[in-house]
Formats: sequence, C-alpha cells, structure tokens
Amino acid sequence: MDVDYSALASLLRPERFLAALAIIGVAVFASKTVTRLLDGLGERQARRRLLYKRASSILRFVIFLAAAALVVTNVLTLSSEAMIALGGTMAVTIGFALKDTAASLISGILILMDQPFQVGDRIAFGGYYGEVQEIGLRSVRIVTLDDNLVSIPTNKFLTDVVASANAGALDMMVVVDFHIDPHADFDRAMALAREATLTSKYVFLNKPVVVLVGEAEIGEQLATRIRVKAYVVDARFESKFASDVTAKVKRAFRAAGIALPASAPGH
Repeated sequence: MDVDYSALASLLRPERFLAALAIIGVAVFASKTVTRLLDGLGERQARRRLLYKRASSILRFVIFLAAAALVVTNVLTLSSEAMIALGGTMAVTIGFALKDTAASLISGILILMDQPFQVGDRIAFGGYYGEVQEIGLRSVRIVTLDDNLVSIPTNKFLTDVVASANAGALDMMVVVDFHIDPHADFDRAMALAREATLTSKYVFLNKPVVVLVGEAEIGEQLATRIRVKAYVVDARFESKFASDVTAKVKRAFRAAGIALPASAPGH
C-alpha cells in the first residue's frame, strides 16, 4: 500500500512537539497524583476504599483521553486541504494500524459504563484470579493472590466470561471446606466451625455465617465435608480470613478429638 509521506508531513507541526511532550508529562504527573491522593484517602477511610479506587480509575481515564485530544490538536493541522492531500489510502492505513487500539479503548469505556466489574473487585478471568488494580485505556490489570501483576487487553472482556466475587462491595463471601471421618460427630464439628468463624477478626458479622454438611471423596475413601460460607470484612483479607478460620478449626477439631479421614493424615 503506497503512502504519500509528503502529505502526511504537511499535517504535522514540528514546532508543537515540545508542547505535546509537555502535555503528556502533565497528564502522567496528574494521573500519578490522583492515584496517590485517592489511594491515601481509601486507606484512611476503609469503608470507602473501593469508591475512591473507582473514582481514581475514571479520573485517570479522563486525564489521558483529554491529553490525547490536546496532543492531536496541537501537533496536527487538520485542514481540509491537507486531509484531501493525504488521501483515502493513508486514512485506511492509519485505521488498520489503530484498529486494535481503538477496540481496546472502546472496550475500556464500555467496561466503565456497564460495570461488569470495578476497580477493587476480585474477579476470575482466563485462568487468573485476583483484585482489579486498574481499568486502563488498553488493558485491565489484575493482582493475583500470589502478588503477580497480570495485564489483559480490555477487548477480551467483551467476548469472554468474567466472574466477580464481590461485585463492587467491600465485603465478599469466602468458602472454606473441612473434611472429617464419616463416623465422627459432624454436629459437634459444625458447631466448632461456626464458633471459629464467628470469632475471626476478619469476619463481617452483618451478613450470615452458614455451615453446611455434605459428603466428599478423599482418595478412595468417603469423608464428611464441613463447608463454611461467610463474608470477610474486606476482600483484601480473603486469604488471611481463610487461613485464620482454617487454623482455628483445625485446633478445635484436635482438642475435641474429631477424627480426620484416614487417607488424609496431613489434613
């Protein structure tokens, strides 16, 4: 595909490049300042932490969109004569080159408007699970429970299934399973599991704590499953909550002499 580079050059205003760089620098500084300010407010006002995170994401989005518009209007001379000189061929070339960027940009806007998930949510997507740290112009950044930062193009979320564990709420349900010998006193085990959960410093007591009994196979042996379903006060404490409840329940089972499945000695 032939491109009229002289026509392209006629659109540019080199004397404005420094102004464009200044605009980009201001946008980056403003974005970082907004993030730092709102994150600080969120840490001091825990119940509004997710609200501040969402506001930070939207403001960064607006800042960079405004910066992009200012850069284009400052660097390019968008006169009708120059656009005609450039020709349709160059327009097609630019459109083809930027189609993925445009798709990601539109996807980011749709995510912010439709809100299938929000900044601060715990989501599962494409084999990854973690907290949404940022919804950007081109990608969504997720911090996994192993503290890995995963960047996923925003347009992927328009066609693939995404699951949000807390859907914009600060609290979140956590499910923890325990297995005991099928002949053990499951009523006692359920009571101990409930007590351990209710005494955890991470539990959100404004929502119910549910303890269920069922059956499961451990290896080739049948076991009784005690399932705890409770809400953690802040989604950030998901792992700590599960660990705290597990430790309390294991100690309580040991003290009460509740036997574990024989095929799972390390359970």
